Amino acid sequence: MSPHNNKISLRPLFVVLSLLGAVALLKFSPYCASVPAKAGVLALLILVFWATALIPEHLTALLFFLLAMVFSLAGPEVIFAGFGSAAIWLIFGGLVIGIAISSTGLGARIARFAAIWLHGSYLKIISGLVAAGLLFSFLMPSAMGRVVLLTPIALSLADHFGFKEGSKGRTGVLLAIILGTYIPAFGILPANVPNMVLVGMAETQYHLSILYGTYLLLHFPLLSFVKAVLIIALILFFFPDQPKELPEQKEQAAVKFSRNELILSLVLAGMLGLWITDFLHHVSPAWVALGGALILLMPGVDIVGKKAFNQKINWGAIIFVAGILGVGGMINHTGLGRTIASGIIDLLPLGEHQNFINYMSISLASAVTGMLTTLPAVPAVLTPLSDSLAQVTGLPIQTLLMMQVVGFSTIMLPYQAPPIVVGMQLSGEKLMDAAKICLSLALITGFILLPLNFFWWKLLDWL
Repeated sequence: MSPHNNKISLRPLFVVLSLLGAVALLKFSPYCASVPAKAGVLALLILVFWATALIPEHLTALLFFLLAMVFSLAGPEVIFAGFGSAAIWLIFGGLVIGIAISSTGLGARIARFAAIWLHGSYLKIISGLVAAGLLFSFLMPSAMGRVVLLTPIALSLADHFGFKEGSKGRTGVLLAIILGTYIPAFGILPANVPNMVLVGMAETQYHLSILYGTYLLLHFPLLSFVKAVLIIALILFFFPDQPKELPEQKEQAAVKFSRNELILSLVLAGMLGLWITDFLHHVSPAWVALGGALILLMPGVDIVGKKAFNQKINWGAIIFVAGILGVGGMINHTGLGRTIASGIIDLLPLGEHQNFINYMSISLASAVTGMLTTLPAVPAVLTPLSDSLAQVTGLPIQTLLMMQVVGFSTIMLPYQAPPIVVGMQLSGEKLMDAAKICLSLALITGFILLPLNFFWWKLLDWL
């Protein structure tokens, strides 16, 4: 057996030993007698498996469901809550829409149209896609909706420019649209779920209203614009490539719309309109996506037929995201999230008249809490602690609330953010590729952007 094969054979051994060790801790260790302690052991095991991709993501999710139920860490309504969440139905709708965009040829047509502006260089392609993703963040309040809509189009663009499966260029194109429409959107108030959780918690806990313009001025310059530029630079660094000219593209551009393309165009236009105007009708983006998917699946329409539905839907992606949501639910239900956040804050060197140390400490505490729980859980567990933090630091509660945004917008690994996971599943790209960008961006944020953001806040008289 070659050394290469020996190296590969260690992976299942490590997985088995990790599982046996975790089960032994859960069953026999006196240090894991409490439910929160057991939840912590299981969450750590699952997050390590996801972060390292030791086994496929959906298998790790199934492992979580099994162990959480066997050791009674929470009821089925908590552990399996992900399957009833809006996120799952957004993914389902997105998978159906992705099949339709690919099979009808509409994706290729949109790609040819978009390529008119992106044609020229790889830098122009990546920059244009990140800019488009950021623009959609202003138009569509649902990050999941944006990812579901834009990822199939990005796949077609990758094909148009000759980026084959497995190429760095294809990965770069897809990361540009997925990360570009999610990470910079933290500086736009209604564009991501954690932002809105913070708004709701601030109103219910402290009767504070966070205004759109104030939030945008405080966060957009560095957390949105500069991060968008950094995403472009990191993609060019990690995934360099050059577009290839495909000679048949000009001939294809003149082909008339087919029946299926016209129907799909109308469905997508209707969905986009409903997503943009959800503040008027209050219908969840998930049900809009499900409705659009049902139209495409209907007999007589048959844009996505029975065979395509059975063979091309990525059910593993649905199980994976349900697992992520289940882990987050377990952490919150058992009180582990609040325990972690309180423990982190107790270790911080907080005090009055040291605004920079307070700012860096609370921002980093928010980021670490997001890594150990999930991003939407950060404002849920940290906001109730803001009152006591205000007494220790002497800072206004609203300033402390805004520091959470600096932290939970700093994503270290993709599993923290379901929209990134969904986008990578829809695209077929590896989560490890997204992790390279996320972790690099987090390090740059910690060492450069956080101090710069502090001086920006000083200039605005927030510190």
